[in-house]
Amino acid sequence: MRVRDFLLLVAVCLIWAFNNVLSKIIVDSWAIPPLFYAALRFAVVAAVMLPWLLPMPRPAWRIVAIALCLGGGSFALLFVGLQTTSPSSAAIVLQMGVPFTMLLSVLILGERIHWRRGLGIALTLVGVLIVTWRPGFALSTGLWLIAASAFSGAAGAVLMKQVDNVAPFRFQAWVGLVSVTALGFASAAFEQGQLAAALAVGWPFLVAVLFTALIVSVGAHSVYYHLIDRYEANLLAPLTLMTPLATIGFGVWITHDHFDLRMAIGGGLAMVGVLIVAIRRKPATALLVEREVR
Repeated sequence: MRVRDFLLLVAVCLIWAFNNVLSKIIVDSWAIPPLFYAALRFAVVAAVMLPWLLPMPRPAWRIVAIALCLGGGSFALLFVGLQTTSPSSAAIVLQMGVPFTMLLSVLILGERIHWRRGLGIALTLVGVLIVTWRPGFALSTGLWLIAASAFSGAAGAVLMKQVDNVAPFRFQAWVGLVSVTALGFASAAFEQGQLAAALAVGWPFLVAVLFTALIVSVGAHSVYYHLIDRYEANLLAPLTLMTPLATIGFGVWITHDHFDLRMAIGGGLAMVGVLIVAIRRKPATALLVEREVR
């Protein structure tokens, strides 16, 4: 990989990681309703990507399902979960998206899992279990929601493999439009005080929304799609593990996340498991690389 492209990938992973911590601040410290925040983010994405909206990719129902899984559903669950869990824990639990993607690819796409990838999946699940375990086997609601977010993203990635010739900008346009529509209705139905909360924070919230929409969703993802076109999945997939590692670092530094030996062991096992899955042959890992990481 060229030095310039490697530095671009590092920048993308750092942006994704910082965005995880920023989202925690928005929905927890600033008390912004999470569905409202997600709706605003996708509203900006939809507005910027509007010129690439038409023609609508076919089949329409599959595009809508993908948009709801990868966009509105995944991010809504993530933001609601971040209200009650730390970015560090969330970063580790989100790695369940890799085994989820592999298992769903077996069920839906008919792919076969080699024993080495099976071992990677098992290590990932054990690592996540170590991180999330509490006496009495009680798991926090927030971490359950983070796991559901990982599953939603995995389902969207698998469905995306069944759609051909969709340009990244057109895909992002439809993810934005479908997500803002669904999340807008959901926020109106289940949340209250959205405008008051936003006004109470003021311009920092506006800047945060623009950052997550323009820099993260449009900018970082566009660069990542460009790198996917240039390099093999076997090379990119392991390198994207910088995202959860950087999230943990930012979480400890910015939001003062608790990080102990148990989390280090669990997180390490999860990362090794993901690495084992990711470095397998290209047909299996291409699906993992194309998942929207954040």
